[in-house]
Amino acid sequence: MNKIKEFIKAEDGIGVVEIILILVILIGLVILFRTTIVKIVTDILNAITTDTNTFK
Repeated sequence: MNKIKEFIKAEDGIGVVEIILILVILIGLVILFRTTIVKIVTDILNAITTDTNTFK
């Protein structure tokens, strides 16, 4: 009976739940701002490509 009480009071699983909640929030933000993120990454890659072409 004491083992069951100790298991219920154990807080080892709290870290896993927190990590899952943080991941869910990050994934939600990525989905919410997907078009903005794609535009920013595309602009950065285009700028890198343009700059590297000037060195050729």
